Amino acid sequence: MPGRKRRKVKLLAETIMDGKSVNTEEKKDPDEQQTWSELPIELLELIVSRLTLKENICASAVCKRWLSVAISVRVVNQPPWIMYFPKSGDFYEFYDPSQRKTYSIEFPELLGCRVCYTKDGWLLLYRPRTDSVFFFNPFTRELIRLPRFEMTYQIAAFSSAPTSPGCIAFTVKHISPTVVAISTCHPGAMEWTTVNYHNRLPFVSSIWNKVVFCNGLFYCLSLTGWLGVFDPQEHTWIIRAVPPPKCPENFFAKNWWKGKFMAEHKGDIFVIYTCYNENPIIFKLDQTEKAWEEMKTLSGVTLFASFLSSHARTDLLGMMRNSVYFSKVRFYGKHCISYSLDNCRYYPRKQCHDWGEQDPFESIWIEPPNDFSTFI
Repeated sequence: MPGRKRRKVKLLAETIMDGKSVNTEEKKDPDEQQTWSELPIELLELIVSRLTLKENICASAVCKRWLSVAISVRVVNQPPWIMYFPKSGDFYEFYDPSQRKTYSIEFPELLGCRVCYTKDGWLLLYRPRTDSVFFFNPFTRELIRLPRFEMTYQIAAFSSAPTSPGCIAFTVKHISPTVVAISTCHPGAMEWTTVNYHNRLPFVSSIWNKVVFCNGLFYCLSLTGWLGVFDPQEHTWIIRAVPPPKCPENFFAKNWWKGKFMAEHKGDIFVIYTCYNENPIIFKLDQTEKAWEEMKTLSGVTLFASFLSSHARTDLLGMMRNSVYFSKVRFYGKHCISYSLDNCRYYPRKQCHDWGEQDPFESIWIEPPNDFSTFI
């Protein structure tokens, strides 16, 4: 076990023992020193439960007793699933990348719908024929309607699950290069609220734009890489003076501007740029320096990229860490296309894909059900 990890575990143990007033030496000679292997099992479980997955694995190498405890409290995150939307019919497929399994289920209530966004296991959907907008949870079949709204090909998102307080649905589209119309709504509202905002910098809206909700704000990345920010509490809209991410000249090829993705993780915002024959480039927004920083590693974070909504995870097992997983499956439905930052290559090999040619409404990553058995 590395010295730094051992010191951290020891510090945790001392802190917990002080806080709990644990006296492990009452029955020992005052001069006798207790060894780590003799820690009470309850205390050891409490210590190890506070470690990250990586630290947990290191701790499990100390001895058989620590291995048993580490495994008993180890928490491993589940990756999201890909949900595929059929071109016709009402059978939908779900792909679990960790098990490499596909599940199919019928949703007649979604017939004729277009997916707009997903978060916390919920979908935001739009039915063009009737201008219906609603939330739907495919694993519980709960449906929550919003007022009718004509949602053309502008981007849309929502802040949190519609069952949670403070949920806000959001759309933005440009009226002119310097004016955008922002519409918001929440479950239980009677109508959408639309306000026109003027920009200092050009912001052109498109279905190929990206949006994430982060630290109480909606961040919108335009076709040309400018970042618009909407504050739903203050009802303000600004274009951040952050120059667009710098990509190599060979990225300025056919459809390069379509092959980008955006994700949020613990207050950080990531943008992934792809080009058919090139490796992806990943940027993180430096809020302090107001610049996009190119990332050579994700420090164990895994990004799951799809056009309309992307996700991030930590504490995944195996080679899934420090990678980007795309919502495309190859090799007879057995392997997601992914890119490893550790190995600087795609998996499966030579399976890079022209994302600019993919239908944005074909698939989306979604949080899986807590209890797989009830869904399957």
